Amino acid sequence: MQIPFEPQVFGYHVNIHLILEYLAFFLAFRYYVVLRRKVTDHISTLNRLSIILGAALGALIGSRLVGFLENPSIGISDENLIQLLNTKTIMGGLFGGLLGVELAKKIIGEPQSSGDLFVFPIILGIFIGRIGCFLSGINEFTYGKETASVFGMDLGDGIMRHPTSLYELIFLIFLFISLKTIQKKVVLKNGELFKIFMLSYFGFRFLIEFFKPNIFYVFGLSSIQILCVLCWLYYSKFILQKLKNAY
Repeated sequence: MQIPFEPQVFGYHVNIHLILEYLAFFLAFRYYVVLRRKVTDHISTLNRLSIILGAALGALIGSRLVGFLENPSIGISDENLIQLLNTKTIMGGLFGGLLGVELAKKIIGEPQSSGDLFVFPIILGIFIGRIGCFLSGINEFTYGKETASVFGMDLGDGIMRHPTSLYELIFLIFLFISLKTIQKKVVLKNGELFKIFMLSYFGFRFLIEFFKPNIFYVFGLSSIQILCVLCWLYYSKFILQKLKNAY
């Protein structure tokens, strides 16, 4: 199979990344519905819907904002306005969704943590989306730097590059299994599973960004890495508490 994978159906070009993106949303939501039926949700249906709405709006704004900051060298013009509006990143979506949820909970007065039910559906959604990123090759800004290592792959431009999407797929499988194990064997407070997920995923993304041809800003960090640092600072109280308990 050649990368980028650009299938033709009845003479029409199929955007495989877009199809897998929509599939990711659909399957992730269905997975969430199944999980919610299996547990006692202490948050009312109306409040849960308000939280989901807050997450969706926050994710929409955050994904576009951080997506633009990821490559600000693209100037705004009539020709590329649609491209800029469609530029998005899961990192901005996750952090924007987090802020949207917290704002929604303050508005409706919901004190319960709400993130644990979303953890595994989010991982599933990201996994499916990353398959689309890999199949899109250099058509998506998720490819890696040039490399002479054994892991190098031609992603469509004749240059051997780090297949960073594949690296992430492997990590997501490991993360899914690890969090499932933690959930079964460790007694966690409500909301802690989501915090562990966010810290783990943002920690991985901080490291993997060094393998991408990014634009680096303050202290040699890209916009995504700066966002990762903000996430860790956001959860600093949780981290310090866990370190305190460990010692």
